[in-house]
Amino acid sequence: MTEVLFPLDQNELSFTASGGSMVRRTVLPSGVRVLTESVLGSASASISFSVAVGSRDEQNGHFGSTHFLEHLLFKGTKSRSALDIAVAFDSVGGSSNAATGKEYTSYYARVQDKALPLAVEVIGDMLTSSLIDPVEFENERTVILEELAMNDDDPEDVAHEAFFEAVLGDTPLGRPIGGTPQTITDVTRDAVWEHYQANYRPQDLVIAAAGGVDHNHLIQQVEAALTKAGWDLTARAHPVARRSSQEAEYQRSTDLKVINRPTSQANILLGSQGIVADDPRKYAMGILNTVLGGGMSSRLFQEIREKRGLAYSVYSFNQGYSDGSVFGLYAGCSPKKAGEVTKLMLAELEKIAEHGITEAELELAKGNITGGLALKFESTQARMSRLFAAELMNGQFMDLDTSLAAFNAVTLREVRDLAQLVAEKPRTLVAVGDVKESDFQGL
Repeated sequence: MTEVLFPLDQNELSFTASGGSMVRRTVLPSGVRVLTESVLGSASASISFSVAVGSRDEQNGHFGSTHFLEHLLFKGTKSRSALDIAVAFDSVGGSSNAATGKEYTSYYARVQDKALPLAVEVIGDMLTSSLIDPVEFENERTVILEELAMNDDDPEDVAHEAFFEAVLGDTPLGRPIGGTPQTITDVTRDAVWEHYQANYRPQDLVIAAAGGVDHNHLIQQVEAALTKAGWDLTARAHPVARRSSQEAEYQRSTDLKVINRPTSQANILLGSQGIVADDPRKYAMGILNTVLGGGMSSRLFQEIREKRGLAYSVYSFNQGYSDGSVFGLYAGCSPKKAGEVTKLMLAELEKIAEHGITEAELELAKGNITGGLALKFESTQARMSRLFAAELMNGQFMDLDTSLAAFNAVTLREVRDLAQLVAEKPRTLVAVGDVKESDFQGL
């Protein structure tokens, strides 16, 4: 089993992970961090260029900049047009994309192992040399506004955005990742450029690759790509510090929010703050969510969908960040049944808080999670994501065997204690649909 710390002041690390894969980490003098997991026999490779800057890091005047950059970095550089970037990946049968989170932004690709140098060069060029062209900027503003409008047409998306804001309050972590129509309309090209220059530097950059990858060759390719783009990698810098994982105080903004819309289904979210991403109880939380609302055998699914036919979709979740979190129960149901379904969801959580789960449920959940993880990490993209998440979050890498052992060590008492914790926290209820506040009286 392998559990390894990635201290920022240690420039070289290498070790063998479960399954025989080789994991290596190098911190370049410029502060760029390169992590690889070489998987014997893999014919593909996944690679990401990430920075620990998300929507929560935006300051006044820069709101919406993080999401804007995710779009704009694909729109052309000093040496490549947007079409050139698209053609580069299409020409090798690869795929590329990007993701913006509340605490990070990542640009990634999956290609044949022999096309990895191309992926490094293209993404490196995008990340370091984006033009943020004024014409493209205005075009992309319209595209992002259309994306937000599309999300606003999805009541489940609306419910989730409102729920996170309600639970985490009027804070940077409670803001929507993509921005709002107002912030996207207001932000200027100069503000986005400032955000780009301030947060896309060598000491911010984490490059992670997994699959058919050679660590030393990748470092050479990275250095060549970043130098060609104009970055001075001879200037020494220390990698930016990781975020604190100390749980912070978050005051919810409301206990009940109803967004009335003439929909045929009500989208209900009931919950509270949960546990942060690096909380040692995260393994017990995985078990709790699996038993409570993680699949077709879960209590919520069986009680609300199978036995009563009251909902098509019903589940539970915990979304943890560095210092805050959200725990929620979701159901989509007939507006006339909204109150009843909400009571049923709450009752299932409270049953576990009071009585715990059974030994059979514990074993089923462990089998579900460990089997799912084993299948998940057959993917080079999942392995790549594990690398950059470990680097950005807490600097701690856990291989598959170590993760499986942590889940298998969870006890019935730990699950019950955690259920009691979340059940006792101040609750927030958000509903979107043809419903009214009186439907949830007493909840």
